[in-house]
Amino acid sequence: WSIKIHNGSNEALAQYKINITSIAPLLEKLAISSDVYWVLQDPVYEDMLSESRKMITNEKIDAYNEAAVRILNSSSRNSKAKVKVFSVSKLIAQETIMKSADGLHLPESSRDTNAMILMNLYCNKIMKPIDGSCCQPQPPLTLIQKIAFCFFTLSIIGYLIISLIHRNNYRKNKSCTDLESGEEKKPAISIPNVSTLEMLLHCFCKLGLIMTYFYLCDRANLFMKENKFYTHSSFFIPIAYILVLGVFYTENTKETKVLNREQTDEWKGWMQLVILIYHISGASTFLPVYMHIRVLVAAYLFQTGYGHFSYFWIKGDFGVYRVCQVLFRLNFLVVVLCIVMDRPYQFYYFVPLVTVWFMIIYATLAVWPQIIQKKANGNCLWHFGLLLKLICLLTCIYFLSYSQGAFEKIFSFWPLSKCFELNGNVYEWWFRWKLDRYVVFHGMLFAFIYLALQKRQMISEGKGDPLFSNRVSNILLFISIVSFLTYSIWASSCKNKTECNELHPSVSVVQILAFILIRNIPGYVRSVYSSFFAWFGKISLELFICQYHIWLAADTKGILVLIPGYPMFNVLVSTFIFVCVAHEISQITNDLAQIVVPKDNSTLLKRLLCIAGFFSGLHFFSAMQDQSRH
Repeated sequence: WSIKIHNGSNEALAQYKINITSIAPLLEKLAISSDVYWVLQDPVYEDMLSESRKMITNEKIDAYNEAAVRILNSSSRNSKAKVKVFSVSKLIAQETIMKSADGLHLPESSRDTNAMILMNLYCNKIMKPIDGSCCQPQPPLTLIQKIAFCFFTLSIIGYLIISLIHRNNYRKNKSCTDLESGEEKKPAISIPNVSTLEMLLHCFCKLGLIMTYFYLCDRANLFMKENKFYTHSSFFIPIAYILVLGVFYTENTKETKVLNREQTDEWKGWMQLVILIYHISGASTFLPVYMHIRVLVAAYLFQTGYGHFSYFWIKGDFGVYRVCQVLFRLNFLVVVLCIVMDRPYQFYYFVPLVTVWFMIIYATLAVWPQIIQKKANGNCLWHFGLLLKLICLLTCIYFLSYSQGAFEKIFSFWPLSKCFELNGNVYEWWFRWKLDRYVVFHGMLFAFIYLALQKRQMISEGKGDPLFSNRVSNILLFISIVSFLTYSIWASSCKNKTECNELHPSVSVVQILAFILIRNIPGYVRSVYSSFFAWFGKISLELFICQYHIWLAADTKGILVLIPGYPMFNVLVSTFIFVCVAHEISQITNDLAQIVVPKDNSTLLKRLLCIAGFFSGLHFFSAMQDQSRH
């Protein structure tokens, strides 16, 4: 209006600056106790303006806006009493002014978007919603996060110093010139040995850089996040694509046993890829897909029961080294993320789940009397003793699943409560545990039956041979296919998630066993595997955990946007980085496991005491942090 009335004169702009200067102290006084926003003047679409409005140009509007911003930013000396500039309205107007009817007045959608952002600006910093990052201030670093930052920084500096020293020593000893012959002679030691300290610092150096990327993606509000919108095509087309890739990379297995290493890696690999597509596409809103994904999660736990039971039953190795190795490999990444991302352990629910089930399997088989295959071969009564142990385990599972109070009491004691509480209670942990409560037992039982049949040579595992006789194999194959399809039909007809979840723990094993038999009964199917899926299977745990922050972001509620405006290209780039990071973390975990968990029992005991001290320190700093918050 000022531009129009005064025909865009410079005198009007000068008067405007005087007016802003005079009201600035009043606005600052209001800003002491309230949030005060100065809304910038929206641009116009000059080509559509009428003749009476032609003097209103974007150049003049920008001059008024710049004057207001400069005066308001420079007048206040008190940061708490600063008037904030609501500049987003101008950005929205630039996108929507083309739809204006007269080139001056914005469409209704602009006002709605402005109102939505203003409400987010006010509400999000109070409510701190986990599924939105708009307008939220960056959370302050906790004491534990600061210590972690210092540790990784020192590791990087230490590694660089050691590398420079070794490189200089290597250059000095690399080659020397014989003055008489003019020939080069190689030194006795051409490549310096990598010390344990250097390897340790190298691992922490890489880990520190990776954790910086995690923090920037999901805590620093540096990158945008977008919502998930489920469509059938966004889920099923990528599924079809990866299945074609998986079939294309088919190779022969090294061994043809049931659930051999290549086959289990392949199984974990394609399941993990399907779960990733399920998460990024938001397919949890479609109940049939949700029920089938529940079976895939159950299949992971089935493999946990099968794999660990088979190892303890055959090897009879109940030593501390084995336990520490497994626990370290399962939990290392999650513990680091809990520190760096300031999240509770239970937030990464799958790792606590497999960790607890591993300890349950270990306790079941290690407790007196220890029954292993070598001992059971001498006397069949030992088999009944093992079955009795499994029955006791099943009874405990059944009791805890129907006694929420008893379950919560067990996991409410310190220090278990620190690990399994989420939002002040263990209900979420009880729900996750209950959802797949029988499948680990089913995996253990299947391993016991399979190994017993294998020992008595009742199955044929030669290359190209069917698992049983032709008649029995055909019958079992037919039953398996019918069972597999029957479960899929039931899952697809599910109408109520709560009711289906109640039946899931008891019936999920049907489709899992059906798949195992379909995959292993025909000899030619058992003799091949997909190296593409197997590669992903080897890093499946890292993929599952890393997706929380560097692929989905917003703690899985949204999708990370590295390249705004190009959704397909963004997914390709973020996926490539995500997979590379997961693979690198897998390598780091394996390397650190060899250093941190030595085979020597006395050294291992000292390391365990150091780890106990580390967690005690974490608890101390966490308690200090909680007190400072209150």
